[in-house]
Amino acid sequence: MELLLAITAGSLYAAGLYLLLRPRLAQLIIGLGLLTNGTNILIFVSGGLTRAIPPVLPEGQPSLEPPFADPVPQSLILTAIVIGFGVLAFALLLAHHVHRTSGSDDVGGAR
Repeated sequence: MELLLAITAGSLYAAGLYLLLRPRLAQLIIGLGLLTNGTNILIFVSGGLTRAIPPVLPEGQPSLEPPFADPVPQSLILTAIVIGFGVLAFALLLAHHVHRTSGSDDVGGAR
């Protein structure tokens, strides 16, 4: 399962970097979103994947198996989702303003 998620994170990074290098502003914003999602998957995989084991065990209960899920990466992902949404909303607002003032969404070319 870790290999599948690592390949998914790598492909999201590759597609995101490709779109970040494109001259259109809309493609740049989509690439930024793909990079954010790839990073979230990477953080999730680094925390370790466990099935049917709770992340936090009640006090006094013996652990069922030694590897149980670490809750810290999951909380970091929730924070990253909120921050990523804010950054994307701000980027969309800037893109709208640039398109309204210049009439183009081309990043590199001047009209």
